[in-house]
Amino acid sequence: MTKLSEQALQEPSEQSINACLKEWEEDEKNVAREKVLRFLFKKQFPDNTKIEDILLKVTVLNDFYKINIYRHSDPYAVSKHILRHKIDKKLCSGDIDLVNKIAPVISRGETKTLYSFASKYCHHHKPEIYPIIYDRYVEKRLMALKRKDKFGDFKKDDLKKYKKFLEIVHAFKRHYVPDKEFSLRQIDIYLWLTGKKLDEQRRSANQS
Repeated sequence: MTKLSEQALQEPSEQSINACLKEWEEDEKNVAREKVLRFLFKKQFPDNTKIEDILLKVTVLNDFYKINIYRHSDPYAVSKHILRHKIDKKLCSGDIDLVNKIAPVISRGETKTLYSFASKYCHHHKPEIYPIIYDRYVEKRLMALKRKDKFGDFKKDDLKKYKKFLEIVHAFKRHYVPDKEFSLRQIDIYLWLTGKKLDEQRRSANQS
C-alpha cells in the first residue's frame, strides 16, 4: 500500500491528492465497503418508505463509519425520524438543505444533531448531489489549512451548514488545484485521509 510522505500530508497539491486517492483505492476494505453501500443505497433499497429498509441502511452506516449513534440515540429512532421526513422527493430534486433538515433527531426528550450521519446518508443515496461527507477529520483538516494558508473566510460552525460546507470545499479546490479536474468526492477522500493520518500522528506524539 502507498505510504504518504510528510509533504503529501502537509501540502495540498495535485501530487498529494493523487497519492491519497491511490492509497484509498489500494485499501481492499474501502473498496468492499463502497460496493456494499452502493448496492444497498442505489440498487436494493433506494427508497425511504419502509422502516425496515431505512433501519438496515442506518445500521450499516453506523457500523461502517463508527458513527456511534447509540451515544445520542439509537438506529430505530433515527430510522423513524427519516421515515417521517419523507425524504425521497427532496433527494431526487437535489435539496441541498436536506442534510441539515434530517440531522436534528429528538431522542430521550432532547434534540441531538447527527450532522455527520446525515451527510453520509444523503451522500450514499445521491453522491452526485451530496458529494462531500462531513466528519471530524475533514473538519480538522480544513480548519488547519485555513489557519495556515487562509484559503477561505469561514468559521468552524460554517462547516456544519451543508450548503456552506460545499462552498468551502469548492474554495479549497480553487485555491490549491484550480486547473485540475478532481471531483468533490476525490477532494473529500483527500481531506479525510490526510486529516485522519495527521490526527493519528498528533495522538501518537502526545503519548510518547
